[in-house]
Amino acid sequence: MSLRLLYLIFVRVCGWLVLLSRSSASKNAELLVLRREVAVLRRADPRLRLDWADRAVMAALIRLLPGRLRAHRLVTPGTVLRWHRRLVTRQWTYPDRTGRPPVSAEIAALIERLATENNSWGYKRIQGELLKLGHLVSASTVRRVLKALKIPRRPSGTPTPRGGSSCTPKPRQCSPPISSTSTAR
Repeated sequence: MSLRLLYLIFVRVCGWLVLLSRSSASKNAELLVLRREVAVLRRADPRLRLDWADRAVMAALIRLLPGRLRAHRLVTPGTVLRWHRRLVTRQWTYPDRTGRPPVSAEIAALIERLATENNSWGYKRIQGELLKLGHLVSASTVRRVLKALKIPRRPSGTPTPRGGSSCTPKPRQCSPPISSTSTAR
């Protein structure tokens, strides 16, 4: 029993010596952190909730504490890092920019014009002509634009219909047959 009492006294004296060796700034910071924690715990309903002011004060004061004291607070270094990550992700969000940027209206109008004026051209031919004009657009983009504009197009590489043209065949006009008797006259 007396050995245990001596041990507890020794531990307490060592703790006081450590306190004496610490600077007054770290002691003051620890007192402020403890006061803030008590204030937060007093107003906690069933669940602990920290508002932005509590987070700011705790994050600033915890940096002043010695390393071994940081781990035993309501706000650990991992919590502060999580707050910073969350703040950065909220601050540096970008609008929904998934995929490629949309085709400009000027290029879409140019694709439409080339497709309507040249019925026999496929996607790759239109892409090549746009490349000659200085517009870097893929054949799949040309196909997507024409599909959105509801302009039917024959994909490149598919055989043309009989007659050698990709245009829709025009209906033939029937003329009266020429007989050999009518040419002899």
